[in-house]
Amino acid sequence: MLLHGFLPSLVEGAGVTLAVALSSLAVAALLGLAGALAKLSRSRTAQAVATVYTTLIRGVPDLVLMLLVFYGGQVAVNTVAPMLGHEDYIDIDPFVAGVLTIGFIFGAYLTEAFRGAFLAVPPGQREAGLAFGMSARQALWRITLPQMLRHALPGISNNWLVLIKSTAIVSVIGLSDLMTRGQQAAGTTREPFSFYLAVALIYLLFTSLSELGFAWAQKHLAIGVKEGRL
Repeated sequence: MLLHGFLPSLVEGAGVTLAVALSSLAVAALLGLAGALAKLSRSRTAQAVATVYTTLIRGVPDLVLMLLVFYGGQVAVNTVAPMLGHEDYIDIDPFVAGVLTIGFIFGAYLTEAFRGAFLAVPPGQREAGLAFGMSARQALWRITLPQMLRHALPGISNNWLVLIKSTAIVSVIGLSDLMTRGQQAAGTTREPFSFYLAVALIYLLFTSLSELGFAWAQKHLAIGVKEGRL
């Protein structure tokens, strides 16, 4: 029998891994966009906060942050909850902890990717939009952001490929993801090579399909852009 009947379990774990990765990317994109705008703003306070965020997060190992958020956050929540009148013990959901931690980590990396992409958009185009009567917010959403995305896509692609592999660390906080399912199957059958190879191939499938998707998106966003100006 294929993988001793553990294939459905691995597929289910792969679904959890993909859900964690996509949710984390959404969180990271929001934080990255906010961080990039803060770094490019005229506010020194916003610039300082964004700089501390990117410097600190990129300097701490992912696993350490995961354990800090899950265990440290659980202690903090259960310390504050009684002060607010909540007497029951609160367990932090591993999925939520994993998504927030990975999103928080990669938000720092996407901050730099988005900042560079914003700087690559000619400022005269935004100024032209303002001259035509657009508000600053309209110019951002209709002119700057669409062009910024084209420049940011390679950085988003690289970070996504690293992010989806980094989801393996959620196994240390008890989430039943692809890595956890692989470990359980390997321990039960005592065939670690077979199951870790299967896990590796599933991750490879995810990354290969992602590269094809990003290549299509890059080509689509480049429509109408003259070669040599990419």
